[in-house]
Amino acid sequence: MLPTHHRLYILCLLSLLTPVLTIAQTGNREFYELKIYTIKDKEQEEQVDYFLQNAFIPGLHAVGIQPIGVFKPLETDSTFGKRIFVLIPYRSLDDVLKITSKLYSSPTFNEQGKKYLDAVYSNPPYVRIESIILRAFVGMKKMEAPAFNTSRTERIYELRSYESATERIYQNKVRMFNEGDEISLFKRLGFNAVFYADVIAGSRMPNLMYMTSFASQTSHDEHWKSFIEDPSWKKLSSMPEYQHNISKMNIYLMRPTPYSDY
Repeated sequence: MLPTHHRLYILCLLSLLTPVLTIAQTGNREFYELKIYTIKDKEQEEQVDYFLQNAFIPGLHAVGIQPIGVFKPLETDSTFGKRIFVLIPYRSLDDVLKITSKLYSSPTFNEQGKKYLDAVYSNPPYVRIESIILRAFVGMKKMEAPAFNTSRTERIYELRSYESATERIYQNKVRMFNEGDEISLFKRLGFNAVFYADVIAGSRMPNLMYMTSFASQTSHDEHWKSFIEDPSWKKLSSMPEYQHNISKMNIYLMRPTPYSDY
């Protein structure tokens, strides 16, 4: 039998997980997986691109998972050529496991992805993969893929991660987005948000992540200028209850790949 303190720990974990499972079962709020490939050279980049374009994304489409976003850092970023970001929406947390199982049991998927899947240990197609699991905010329960008339080489997708010092302080920042209407402010100013979400499994917790999108770099800069100068933001950000709720901010500016769904 497990020691008493171990049993209590497991019970606490289950009590925390129960609300998540309930949400997953109702399908009320989407879940997302953000896969970040770290690559070392052009050969690895081409292998991952081929796998994503010809096996992974078609396989997800075949089981009803879409739209899939694939992004790479801007050419001026220090990580250009070193990372590939893949954003996948799921109806439930359970789907994250079920869909993966379906993919790897598909003959078509295994045939199309053979070179990547059967790579030898001495010549892998990537360095590492980080997988982050997220749950959509109540203020935006479903992903919204933007539509632009500019070329993909001009568009900017901005992924932000906001970390907080503690779990309680983190929840304060989440309330600022939902109840404080920060999401509404982004919408009013035309930021074309793709998603806002809690990170429920990742390496930088507690943190939230969200993605906004712009037709061009000029549009990106103009939108953020209008945001900073907006009276509603100045009022919201100065409220005493929302002070010091971000301890670290990471910003990733990216462009969509030619085979990304948006």
